[in-house]
Amino acid sequence: MGPDPTALTSLALNPLDANSLLAAFGALGIAAVLFAETGLLVGFFLPGDSLLFTAGLLCTTSKNGVHLNLASVLVCAIIGAIAGAQVGYVIGDKGGKALLARSKNKQLQHGAVRAEEILTKYGHAKAIVLARFIPIVRTVLNPMAGALDVPVRTFTIWQVVGGLLWTVGVTMAGYGLGNTIPSIDTYLLPIIALIVVVSLIPIALELLRTRRAAQQ
Repeated sequence: MGPDPTALTSLALNPLDANSLLAAFGALGIAAVLFAETGLLVGFFLPGDSLLFTAGLLCTTSKNGVHLNLASVLVCAIIGAIAGAQVGYVIGDKGGKALLARSKNKQLQHGAVRAEEILTKYGHAKAIVLARFIPIVRTVLNPMAGALDVPVRTFTIWQVVGGLLWTVGVTMAGYGLGNTIPSIDTYLLPIIALIVVVSLIPIALELLRTRRAAQQ
C-alpha cells in the first residue's frame, strides 16, 4: 500500500498557515492553537486572528475538502482562548517575569514591555480585553498579569469577556463575509492573505510607536 495522503498532509503541516492547520486538525486544531497562543509563551507566532477568520469562512464554504461546523468552531475557539489565558496567568503567577527575562526573542521582550505599559495605562479590565486583539501582546499579557499580581478574580472575569469578544467577533466576521459573497471559496486565498496583513498592522504600529519614542 502507498503512503496515506492524510498522513503526508499532516507531515507537511505549516503551523503559520491557517488553512493548513484547519485542513489537518479541523475545529479541535483551533482550540489547540488558541490555547498555545494565549497560554504558552512559545505560541506567540501562531496565527490566531487569521485562523479564526478562516474558520468562519470555512463554515460557509469548502476549500480543498475542508468544511467546518460553526457551533463546533465557536465552542473550540472559546475553550482554547479562555483556558489558554488562565494557564498563562498561572504561569506568570509562578514566575512569569523570570521566564520572560530569560527569553532572547526580541518580539517577545517587546511584547512584555508593551503588555506592562497597557496594564498601567488602561487599568486591568480594559487592558485585558484590548490585549486579545493585539498579536504577541495577547500572548504575554496573561503571564504578565500573573507576575504583576493582578487579582485572579479580576483577571478571570475580563479575560473571559475579552476571549468571547475576540473569538466570536472574528469568527463571525469571517462567517458573515462568507454568507455575503457568492462563491467565496474562489477568493479564499487572497482573503486569508489580506487578513494576515491586517493582523500584522498592530505590530507595525507598535514598532513605529517605539521607534518614535526612542527618537524623542
